[in-house]
Amino acid sequence: MALLLPIWVVVGFGLAQIILAIVLYGLKALGVPFAAVNESVFNTVVGASVYLLSMLLVVGVPWWAKKRSTTRSDIGLTRLPSWLDIGMAPAGFVVYLILSVILVSIATAIVPSIDMNQVQDTGFKSIYYGYEYILAFTMLIIVAPVAEEVLFRGYLYGKLRKSVPVWAAIGIVSVLFGSIHGQWNVAIDVFALSIVLCVLREITGSIWAGILLHMVKNGLAFYILFINPAVLGTIGG
Repeated sequence: MALLLPIWVVVGFGLAQIILAIVLYGLKALGVPFAAVNESVFNTVVGASVYLLSMLLVVGVPWWAKKRSTTRSDIGLTRLPSWLDIGMAPAGFVVYLILSVILVSIATAIVPSIDMNQVQDTGFKSIYYGYEYILAFTMLIIVAPVAEEVLFRGYLYGKLRKSVPVWAAIGIVSVLFGSIHGQWNVAIDVFALSIVLCVLREITGSIWAGILLHMVKNGLAFYILFINPAVLGTIGG
């Protein structure tokens, strides 16, 4: 399970992208003018579709093939958000920042060639209009955190912790979550984030605190990248 579940999540995420690429290729062959579609609109629709299809494949296919159902308890969504979730999110954010700084310092000391200032590719390279900001906000601060928490700290972590020790489940989920982000600097940062998110699920018994923390983290990144990019210059970015 410790090997197959992470592989299945990656395969499901990859299949979702392949299926969507085939659909888009077919629509383009039929003459759909994608070049005329606003880039922010296109990226939002494609990104949201990939997340939705990924969740359907990862959770739905095992149930359909072998009747291995996934319960709300497995995912960590047995209840609505509580005051504990709301309170733990900012506390977790502080812990995440400290852990991220420590890991980044260790990584740069071991591998000085890592570019820690490389900007993450969010899929929204240039936005100018109000509706584009709304789309980017919706995708990066609402859709992505919810989908990623359901898939990783929900489904994957919820299943793994039944088969392996908690520390091993946290490690596997966090390594995988960091690796799928591609860039080394981003991978180290989200690895630290994932550790805190997993611990929050253990403390609260739910992924709600993790969703809120993930939203706060992405919200800060959204502000720095799109609202006030000058901040990057003041923090060495």
